[in-house]
Amino acid sequence: MLAAASPDVWRWQPHPEVWALIAGLALLYRYAIRTIGPKATRADEPAVTASQLRWFCGGLLLLWLASDWPMHDIGERYLYSVHMAQHMLLSLVVPPMILLGTPTWLARLVVGSGRGYRVVRWVTRLVPASLAFNAVVVLSHWPKLVGLAVAHGPVHFGMHVLLFTTSLVMWMGVAGPLPELRFTLPLQMAHLFLQSVVPTVPAGWLVFADSVIYKSYDRTGSLWGMTAVEDQQIAAALMKVVGSLYIWSIIVMLFTRFAERAEADDRERGIALDRRSPELTWSDVEAELATAPAAPSEP
Repeated sequence: MLAAASPDVWRWQPHPEVWALIAGLALLYRYAIRTIGPKATRADEPAVTASQLRWFCGGLLLLWLASDWPMHDIGERYLYSVHMAQHMLLSLVVPPMILLGTPTWLARLVVGSGRGYRVVRWVTRLVPASLAFNAVVVLSHWPKLVGLAVAHGPVHFGMHVLLFTTSLVMWMGVAGPLPELRFTLPLQMAHLFLQSVVPTVPAGWLVFADSVIYKSYDRTGSLWGMTAVEDQQIAAALMKVVGSLYIWSIIVMLFTRFAERAEADDRERGIALDRRSPELTWSDVEAELATAPAAPSEP
């Protein structure tokens, strides 16, 4: 059925620009932690921790997966649901992994301390970051722009760069390597909650549409057992259900961390919660009765 519907769906397409990008980022990261890191950190401080290295390598791996064959080609030419999965990786998964894998000294080296730092500090605040990210999310679902991105490679590449950049800005307050730019834990939870609200608009629009919204994906027959309308409904489910569950799982982890810190602060201040059930003895009852006022006399 798959071969009859579209014999070219699995046709391999080389993307040397993607390979060059991933290899370049990996080499720059290696050069930074091997050559610059020892000079930018104290003698007893590692240039990069094992955790940061795992986060960065994992982020690069997923960036390659989302940008290369087969996900890129299937999402660009055949299935909007694969296109949606690609965008979710580029906006919700890869950016925080790259940020978590970036040491603080490297982030300060890249951002600087002058005008660049002031710009980053301003755009990563709650309101500008949320507005920029959600504006690009809504813009990326505009049918005319989707059609242009599918038809023209440079437009598609530009949209991915814009989406990835605004996603880095949005995640900076939650997973950023610069401590002074991170929000407090309650604000991080509120910030992520806001990012789960706006996608309900295009998701609802796609779910209840009874015709193909994106003409670039319009076709006769089915592919992998899906019609074009069902394909865009699956894309909406990915955006709303899977995306929301992902964001809310992070919110739950942040709430757990917030509760643990609050309890640790109480212990440091000598405030201990006694979770044992109080033991009531007869002497306690007699002492309480002795302090009670006399019963009123009967008329």
